[in-house]
Amino acid sequence: MPRFVTGPVRVRVPATSANLGPGFDSFGLALCLYDEVRARVSGTGVRVIVRGEGAGELATDESHLVVRAMLATFERLGATRPAGLELACVNAIPQARGLGSSSAAIVAGILAARALVEGGAAMLDDAGVLELASELEGHPDNVAPCLLGGFTIAWLAPGARAVRLAPADRVHPIVLVPTERGLTAQARAALPATVPHADAARNAGRAALFVHALTADPGLLLPATEDWLHQRYRASAAPATYALVSDLRAAGIAAVVSGAGPSVLVFGPAEIPITESWRLLDVGVDAQGAVVEVDSQHAERGPVAAGRAS
Repeated sequence: MPRFVTGPVRVRVPATSANLGPGFDSFGLALCLYDEVRARVSGTGVRVIVRGEGAGELATDESHLVVRAMLATFERLGATRPAGLELACVNAIPQARGLGSSSAAIVAGILAARALVEGGAAMLDDAGVLELASELEGHPDNVAPCLLGGFTIAWLAPGARAVRLAPADRVHPIVLVPTERGLTAQARAALPATVPHADAARNAGRAALFVHALTADPGLLLPATEDWLHQRYRASAAPATYALVSDLRAAGIAAVVSGAGPSVLVFGPAEIPITESWRLLDVGVDAQGAVVEVDSQHAERGPVAAGRAS
């Protein structure tokens, strides 16, 4: 039976933006905005302290998403449930804003649990981390960049797979975060069961162009971020978001809905006129992905190496 290690582990996970226009459920980008989790096995019970985003709102018992991901990972590793867990979460990723807060919690929980089990990395390899995270989240587009950093393309085959590419140096994402929140389930419910073949064909072309634009020629990002699969169908649920995207694009700025919204992602640098109802976060691209530190001595780069399919 696997044993638990002594001492705490620390995990830092980045915010992410998914879809990126035409890459529905496939493209993701890691951002320089982080949640940090410190976890240790304790004597009894589950205790969670939350600071920053979500403080006073998120659960502080075993229903907290990080804890649920940890318990699922212990089970996958064949470890008995520990008598107790203590977690300290310091969150900078806005909750329910289309910036991957749930994916970050899931990835943090899996990596923390793996690090707390002796030999955990050998029992749950890099591909297994991505697979479990995708299972818990429901799709891999946010968990892949959270794990790998950079720009990722994820798919199911049928298990979760992903590759990482490096964005061009001139790419500098900026996030506009509204005061209102959004729910991914509601945004998905707005999508039709079918789309016109012509729209699907145009989207495929833009998705291919986007990979080239993001990695080699950012000057093409405005046409490369056009989408016909999801954004317009969700417009009525978040009219302010879609109005801002439309206004920015009309001004020649490559803007998209971040994930399911309601945040807006802009591929900068760009001069962005905004109102008081929007918070501007100049985030940039995170190139590392998730980082794990055990006993403040050993740092482990987030778990799948750059440029490698998993």
